[in-house]
Amino acid sequence: MLASPYTIPLPDADATTALGRAMGRVLAVGDTVLLEGSVGAGKTHFARALIQSILHVPEDVPSPTFTLVQIYETTRGPLWHADLYRLSDPGEVEELGLTEAFDTAICLIEWPDRFVGAPANALTLSFADAGDGRVVTLAWQAGDWAERLPMRGTDV
Repeated sequence: MLASPYTIPLPDADATTALGRAMGRVLAVGDTVLLEGSVGAGKTHFARALIQSILHVPEDVPSPTFTLVQIYETTRGPLWHADLYRLSDPGEVEELGLTEAFDTAICLIEWPDRFVGAPANALTLSFADAGDGRVVTLAWQAGDWAERLPMRGTDV
């Protein structure tokens, strides 16, 4: 069983894509994944790979930087991809309907530091530069992530 925090090396974009696809296989409605990291750290690349891997019909997956939220119907249930970078007030999260989506959808949230109130069972992925590549650290406080995460050898 995995322990929190758990770090995975991401030597290139293909590794980030593989991680996104693997994560897509384990997510379910009610799951919230918080994506942390600086601009260009791989958050959107990861989210795009995850979303595309579970779409019913392939489609473009744009960054929600300007729309704030993109909603998709997937094979795992509704998925909300939010980018909160441009929020100026934490109260705007309520206006987006994101807090209700925590119970009714899979939620991927970039820049989660822009609000308070993520579910206690959220999984946090923190992307960081590491030499020529990146690393991602997975952390959780509650939930069954240790049993569900696809990080056991060949799962990624």
